[in-house]
Amino acid sequence: MTPQQYVQQRAAASGSSFYYAFLFLPAPRRAAITAFYAFCREVDDVVDEVGDPGVARSKLAWWQAEVAQAYAGQPSHPAMRALMPHTADYGIEQRQLQAVIDGCRMDLTQTRYLDFSGLEDYCHLVAGVVGEVTARIFGQTEECTTQYAHKLGLAFQLTNIIRDVGEDAMRGRVYLPLSELQQFDVKTHELLARQYSGRFRALMHFQSERAHRLYEQALALLPGADRRAQKPGLMMASIYRTLLHEIERANFQVLHQRIRLTPLRKFWLAWKVQALGRM
Repeated sequence: MTPQQYVQQRAAASGSSFYYAFLFLPAPRRAAITAFYAFCREVDDVVDEVGDPGVARSKLAWWQAEVAQAYAGQPSHPAMRALMPHTADYGIEQRQLQAVIDGCRMDLTQTRYLDFSGLEDYCHLVAGVVGEVTARIFGQTEECTTQYAHKLGLAFQLTNIIRDVGEDAMRGRVYLPLSELQQFDVKTHELLARQYSGRFRALMHFQSERAHRLYEQALALLPGADRRAQKPGLMMASIYRTLLHEIERANFQVLHQRIRLTPLRKFWLAWKVQALGRM
């Protein structure tokens, strides 16, 4: 299997909303974003799938060294071998890949966040930097598009946090800020016990309203000159906001299940942005 086949298989198998946006890109950009996504998936899976924290830390250290080695001209992992030919063309920097690894490492050392400011710092590494890289691959021409990408990445990550509250709690992680849990009088043990209440739903409504505001702020930051090039990001925004609406319609029943969109619906939402230019 070639590195290109490996990353394509990795992206397709994930079922991620990102994959549907990739389909509409020209071949060179699609190859670059698929390889970058595979790298992110590899690093993220270290935290999610390795039960022993010590082993996970060792694996992340290996990835840190692999990225440095790849930028020195000697990549060994198929994801890095697929990605490196595109780094110069799209301005993908080593610091950005290392930042993604640093964000994943935080999941091994920090399972609670005191306030939203602290959560934002984490989201910047695991989502804002990812948005920064993808915007460049999509064809960014305006410097201020980076601000849009960071804001949109934060909105995506908050949507993920809302969707995965139950799953994350079972892994011992609570990304909802402790100050906001206290504000709505929701206890951590209630999340672990999958206990729904009016207090929990009020808390989740507060989270979803923040995410919606961030989507609006991100779209307002996107300069007109880059709107066409950034269509893949707008496709993902359409898919993620639709998912958020579905979670709201389900009355935030996220403690015992992961609410999903079907592949066909994701493809339809992406196609609508591509063909009609609207979300």
